[in-house]
Amino acid sequence: MLDDGLRYRLLTLLQKNPNLSQRAIARSLGISLGKVNYCLKALIAKGWVKSLEFYRDGNKKAYAYILTPKGLEEKAKVTIGFLKRKMQEYEEIQEEIERLKEEVKAYQIEKK
Repeated sequence: MLDDGLRYRLLTLLQKNPNLSQRAIARSLGISLGKVNYCLKALIAKGWVKSLEFYRDGNKKAYAYILTPKGLEEKAKVTIGFLKRKMQEYEEIQEEIERLKEEVKAYQIEKK
């Protein structure tokens, strides 16, 4: 349920915005509130994120989700993996574009 892509996006979001509510995280990532809760619990259990309780306006309880040193290390690892996958996808798309250009070029020559 917590694949590398989601883990990367979630860790990045938490690093930039630790005070986001779970609802805001869900909206930002385009996933359900239940999935956010599940993912945060998993990250906390692994020791990558710690949850700090604080009070917002009107004494309403809220949480900040802070990346731990282990969490920052994991984010660096997952970022490297994510970048490698995206670069591979980019190279595959470039190759496909070149094949398609050749196909169109061949079609245009046959048509003449």
